[in-house]
Amino acid sequence: MYASAPYAEAVRALLLAHKERGALTLTGALGTALARVVRAGLDASAGTGAGTAGTVVLVPVPSARWAVRARGHDPVRRMALAAAGELRRTGTAARVAAVLRQRRPVADQAELDARRRLANLAGALEVTAGGDRLLAGGRVVLVDDLITTGASLAEAARALRIGESRAVYKNATREVREERSTGGPEKAKWETGKWVHGAANKTPANALGPPLRAAVIAAPADSFERNRN
Repeated sequence: MYASAPYAEAVRALLLAHKERGALTLTGALGTALARVVRAGLDASAGTGAGTAGTVVLVPVPSARWAVRARGHDPVRRMALAAAGELRRTGTAARVAAVLRQRRPVADQAELDARRRLANLAGALEVTAGGDRLLAGGRVVLVDDLITTGASLAEAARALRIGESRAVYKNATREVREERSTGGPEKAKWETGKWVHGAANKTPANALGPPLRAAVIAAPADSFERNRN
């Protein structure tokens, strides 16, 4: 999982203005930031030879239906579309596949701790009919505006049926690691410098081929890892 900036001060103000106050003129700048962090993740993956071919397919984490109605727009999908446009402009084939949807109502996450967020979102998302075909052959990247506990991205990954043997998170944030180590829906282990989900006995028939990647604009400042050579 890759993030562009700490969720603090100016970045927080920009994201809240876009999401909650309808400052749609910020979409382009936020989309450019998201495109850059998507590209950073893809460039890092290229060094491993994993999933380096195919169109980049940005899959936005969906907002609750009530939130979209209240805001009058879907901020993550809007930013994903802007990011895909920026990737294409700079030479990378990219498109948005909004293939995730909520299959049941969920509560507002704002006041929930990590464990209750996991419970709130468990089984809440599903892939739309025909969505698997839109993902086939692409380099799939889950995108969101920010990460707090990682519950939303974990549920989105489950819904995409990546499977534990397929999900590799480079530079995982501390919150995501703690969640998985304390019994979240997808437990992880430390292996050769990466957080790798335990391999399943069999790969699901409809699992996505390349490793799943995730990119957000912002993450809590204390969740960033420092890489030292």
